[in-house]
Amino acid sequence: MTIQWLGHSCFLMTTDKGTRILCDPCDAATGYEIAPQECDILTISHDHHDHNYAALALGNPVRIDKSGEYRADDVRISGISTYHDHDGGKKRGNNIVFVFEFDGMRIAHMGDIGEEATMARMGKIDVMLIPVGGVYTIDGEEAETIVEAIKPKVVIPMHYKTPALKFELNELGECIKLIKNRPVHYMRSSTAHLSADTLGSDRVIVLDYSKE
Repeated sequence: MTIQWLGHSCFLMTTDKGTRILCDPCDAATGYEIAPQECDILTISHDHHDHNYAALALGNPVRIDKSGEYRADDVRISGISTYHDHDGGKKRGNNIVFVFEFDGMRIAHMGDIGEEATMARMGKIDVMLIPVGGVYTIDGEEAETIVEAIKPKVVIPMHYKTPALKFELNELGECIKLIKNRPVHYMRSSTAHLSADTLGSDRVIVLDYSKE
């Protein structure tokens, strides 16, 4: 698998067979300038402008924006309903956690999860893309609670303050300290290549946002 962080919570994942999955594309109002992406599958965790900008998805992708079980090309997808806040969705609505299965791995994109929910429905997770910036989602401490409960092999933080972002979230540095007992690998690239054989365990990968 190749995984590229395009900014905020937007990722482009490509399977070994070449299937392209675009997750949570954001619009330019966020501050991130993301070029349109050719993709085969588009997932949207919730209907906010920084996660639902479908105009970035080129081609004729399968769009998935509801919970349920799906199969597209070589990818199995489970959409799990959660909340965007600690008040049962009354403040910010619902959120979908998407779990993707391909290339012998299970990858979870947590969307804008805002609660430390019981995540038993997720099962075993190899790679977790999780917000850490607080304010509108869980913060680093709450992310640590979820990480400790699920124990993914690799954690990739997202949805935190960067120089590009136009609204306030917590900085990565203060958040990353709260994800304990895991070595942190800072990549000099927005892209990482991961496989079931080389994932390792108990580590954090920080991808570098770079304007395309």
